[in-house]
Amino acid sequence: MTGEEALFWVLAPLSVVAAIAMLFMKKAVHSAILLAWVMITLAIFYIALEAPFLGIVQIVVYTGAVMMLFLFILMLVGVDSSDSLVEKIKGLRTVAIFTVLGFVGALTSLIARTDNGREPVGLTDANSDGNVQG
Repeated sequence: MTGEEALFWVLAPLSVVAAIAMLFMKKAVHSAILLAWVMITLAIFYIALEAPFLGIVQIVVYTGAVMMLFLFILMLVGVDSSDSLVEKIKGLRTVAIFTVLGFVGALTSLIARTDNGREPVGLTDANSDGNVQG
């Protein structure tokens, strides 16, 4: 097992657990901190896959700027946990559940139609002048 594989098998379950826990947090600030953790692990994955620019951009732009702006707004507005549990628009939860089920169905359909183990056709020709030009 290479170092990248070991890193993936350690961080991927932690990232998935943090993403799922983010959905069940009662305070929005705790959810935002867990989202920042998921973004940082995504940046580590980019760096491990030899895309250091993308990893640094992920940390600086998304985690550094967007998440800190989000946390600043949350702290400025001061959202209570009792406010976030009140459903303002009736029926929105039902629409969200059906949207998630549709998304899961579409994703399952796409994954079922993948051709795993086959050589990509035309990839060598497309990248013959270089990846950027391809």
